[in-house]
This record gives sequence, C-alpha cells and structure tokens, in this order.
Amino acid sequence: MDSTTTDMTPVGYEACTSLLTTLLTSYPPPFMFVYDPETPRLTSSVVRTLVQDLKTRSKTAGSPLKFASAVVNAVACFTRRLFYDTVLNALAEWRPSWEDGCGNWSGSGSMSGQRFNENFDAFVHGLQAIRTLLEHGSDDLTTKTSAKGKGKAKATSNNENETHRLIIVIERAERLKDSLPDLLVPLTRLAELSQLDVITIFVSDVRWADMRPSLGASPDPYYIDIPALSKQNTIEIMTTAFDTMASCSSSSKLVDAEAYSPVLRSLYDQFITTLYSICSPFVHDVYELMYIAAARWPGFILPVLEAHRAYIEELDRLRADGRSHEFDSDHRATEVSAHSDDEMRDHDIAGILYLPTEDTRIRLVRLFTPSFTSALEGLYPRLTHAADWAREHIPPANLLTLPYTQIPAHMSGALGAQTTGGAHRRDIHAFPRTSQFILVAAFLASTNSPKSDMRMFGRGTDERAKRRRRKGGSPRKAREGTGGGGIKIPQRLLGPTPFPVDRLLAILGVLLEEYDAETRPQVPQFAIPGEYTDMEIARVSIHAAIMELASMRLLIRVSSADRVDATPTFKCGISYDIALQLAREIGIVLNDLLWDSV
Repeated sequence: MDSTTTDMTPVGYEACTSLLTTLLTSYPPPFMFVYDPETPRLTSSVVRTLVQDLKTRSKTAGSPLKFASAVVNAVACFTRRLFYDTVLNALAEWRPSWEDGCGNWSGSGSMSGQRFNENFDAFVHGLQAIRTLLEHGSDDLTTKTSAKGKGKAKATSNNENETHRLIIVIERAERLKDSLPDLLVPLTRLAELSQLDVITIFVSDVRWADMRPSLGASPDPYYIDIPALSKQNTIEIMTTAFDTMASCSSSSKLVDAEAYSPVLRSLYDQFITTLYSICSPFVHDVYELMYIAAARWPGFILPVLEAHRAYIEELDRLRADGRSHEFDSDHRATEVSAHSDDEMRDHDIAGILYLPTEDTRIRLVRLFTPSFTSALEGLYPRLTHAADWAREHIPPANLLTLPYTQIPAHMSGALGAQTTGGAHRRDIHAFPRTSQFILVAAFLASTNSPKSDMRMFGRGTDERAKRRRRKGGSPRKAREGTGGGGIKIPQRLLGPTPFPVDRLLAILGVLLEEYDAETRPQVPQFAIPGEYTDMEIARVSIHAAIMELASMRLLIRVSSADRVDATPTFKCGISYDIALQLAREIGIVLNDLLWDSV
C-alpha cells in the first residue's frame, strides 16, 4: 500500500485499507459488503478516501489500471432516477451547472442527448457508455460511432494496455431494502449484467443476513467486518481533530481564536480522555463524540484564556507605572505550569499563552465533567445545535476564582447537585405547592414501610396525636448463638421502594389535612373534618400533577403503562436533600414523619 494512503488512514483501520487496496488493485470480487455496527460513518469516510486516492493515483502516466468511482448515499438517493443520475454523474465526473440548466450526464460526442435514467437497462447502457468514454475519449468516440461500412478501421484506445475499472460505493446500503428494494438484486449482480469490470461495495451497519433478498437471488458478497475501535484508537482519532479545528476556529465568531492554540494540545488530550470515559458507554460513534467535544471545548478552555488575558493586562498596567517588579510572582505560579525564569520572562514579554497547572486542570475537569452528560443528552439526539448549546452554556467570568456557592445554576447542572430526574435544588421554588406536597408524600411512601403508615399517619376519631415509635426503632433480636444483634439498614440508604398510587394519595391527604388546612379558603358546605381534603385528592388536577412529575422523572413509574386495569405503581425520584428542602418550603418537619429518622 502506498505511503500516502497510510498517512491518511485513521488508526485502527490499517488492516481494512490494506485489504481493500489489495483487492481493488488486483482481482477484486464483483460484490463486497463492508460491515461496521459501531462507527459506520467513519468507515464510509475511510472507504471514500481510499477510493478517491486510488482514482487520483491511477491518473498518473504509465499506470496500467485506471479507476472511475462513484460514492452515493442510499438515504439521499431515494428514487431510481436519482440513484442512476448520481452514479453516472460521479463516474463521468460530470457536475450539473446552473448555466447549463442543471442537466445530468447524457453521453458525449454523437451519443449525447440520451437519457440513461429511465430504467435499469438504460442505466447499464449508461455504464457501458462511460466505459467507452474512458477508453477512447470523446474525440475518438465520435470517430468510432461515425464510421460506416465494411473495411473501416475501428478506433482504438491510445493505450491498448490500459484497464478501466468502475467502483460504485453505496453508503447506508440497508436503506435500499426499504426505498429501492427492486434494485438490491441487480446491484449485487451488476458486473454480470453489464459485462463490465465494475465493483459494487455496500457499506452498512446492518448485517447482510438481515437485508439479503429472498430466494437466493443475490450472490454472497465478500465480507469485510470492521472490528470495534479500542479506547486508545478512538481517543487518538478524536485528538487528531485538534489541528483541523485550529484552522477552522480562526474564521469562526463563536470560538475564541486561542482556544485551539498548540500550547493547549496536552490539555485537550486530557479533556478528550475525560469526555470519552463519560460518553463512551452510551455513544460509540467517533463523529458524535467529536461533535460533543467541539461544543464543550470552547467553554471548557474559556476560564484559562480569561485568566491569561487578565494577567497580561495587569502586567502591562504595572509596566506602564514602572512597578512591574512588584507584581506577585505567586499569582503567576497559580496560573501557569513550571518553567524556567528566562522562558517565563520571554513569554511574558511576548504575551504567549501558558499551560495551566495540574491543580487548575483538575479543577476544570471537576467543574465541567457533569456538563458532559448534559451535552450528550442535548446534542446526541439533536435536540439542539452545537453552536446554540455552546452559546447557552458559556461559563461565567472568573470561574476559577468563584466560590462554589456563587457558581450560577444555568450551567446545566455542571456545578450543582441534581436529582435523579434532573430537578435542581435551586429550582424547587418553581414547583406548584400541590406538586411539592406530592413529592414529599412520594418520598415518604418510598422510604417508610407500608406497615408503618398506621403508626405514622393514623388518626383516631378523637384527633389524638399520632403514636410515635421509640427512638432508635426496634432492632432485630439476635439469634441464639450468633453473639450479636442484627443491624437494621435505613431504607433511605437502600433506595426507594415502589408504592401504589392509592397509598400516595392517602399520605397526600394526611399531609394536606395537617399542613395545608389553614391556608385553604373557608367552605361552609364542608362541615365534616377531612371532607374537603377527600374532595381535593380526588380532583383530576392531582392525577395530572402526578403524571407531569412522572414525565419529568421526579416520579418513576414502575408498572406498565399499557395495562389499564392495573393500579399504577411509582418510585420516588428525588433525593433526601431535595425532599428535606421541599418539606421546609411547605412547613413539614420531614424527620418526624420518617420511620427511620436521620
């Protein structure tokens, strides 16, 4: 394999490119199937680059094997005519122009004006016309087609020893089964039907067995299975994008010009390693990981760039005042890594960026690590654009010097505690009062045992106070011969337990009766104690609030939503700290209602 192709091949694809190059330049099978379930887009890019490189190198003088290639996407070519025209235009190197009426390739010389997109037979004739065009050229083609009668010498190629090979690469080939099922069999037998030296390559993340036509109409392809990339290879591919992004960031208004400075390459490697460790369990596509990294890196490095510029401004101000020797050297030591005094002096004069210290790196990673999950949730399903996401999650100024309590909440959970369902501690004031009662009742239902409900929430007819258990609970008695007592683990440490919605409504009714009765308006028609509460918990708004909290993952539905006759079962999705703060908002002493108090 040529050294140029080796340099352009991503790590981990050396064996694949070597095999493809050997096959395409020797005696290739007419139908090949490249299968990659993990990174199909990267594999398609590798195959596309390889075919283009073979085509470019075959144009050099003296090469006996000439290539003409076409790379099409089965998603974009969703009709027959669109597929035929795309392939023929690429093989003939024809680009439709607006001045010429955006016409497709229709032959050359005396054969011009024909339509090769009517059906598959016309498409085969178009391939044969392209083969003739490649062998004879347009001038020779005219001479050949205009010759009449016997005894006329046939026009031949200038180089009789040249061999012309057509390569058709179809990306996302699994879509052919849905959009163009009638073309699946002819494309696999294209070399047989056209009697040309043409190779068809399918690239897909679906196995051939799942898209193979029935009745054995298609021949078995030559299988090329792409192995999954290792962690080291994936990280190396992602870090190689640093140089490409450096050339693009100079013309971008959203990315700082120094964000991709070569000095920051080692910090970018550490950033990529952290990003991969968090996102790789959910995303294996290298392009998706690089998309997330491109959205998060400008904000990740912004505090370092701001600290550097603040230092340069302060140093320039002191130099203008003639007091540069008074600048605290310890301040600089906290912002840059260790260098020699002469090197630091030269860099300070030139204003060159320094790498942050290891402590600053660790602090940056700790601050921004939770935002990687937020970027994954928003960018991987394309709920938002990378530029919009980066604009909305710009870190505050002087982030490295801010105390933890002053870090804003808009950083999408990057620096604040989140509940399992995604509700931030500082956002609990936005919940309606009824939803706050429901969440506290759900936490009590998930934490307390159902057997303790009568003791904790039961009331007699005389409205006596509830009977509380003894402090410390009732630990298990030790078995004979064990030599010790059993240790009871609090339920809040074991995790939430499921509860039916009827139990949730019962606990909610007790909480509303005891802690919300004074805030209600006076209703004379409800004279019996608890009658107004029974009416409130039976309202449709209560059930709607429960379903809304379940959609926010603050209540986790355990039972199946398909069964109408079954009682809905939920689990609490908030932590103890959130439940405690909610209880304080509505005036409930949470620890008094917990069977295993804290």
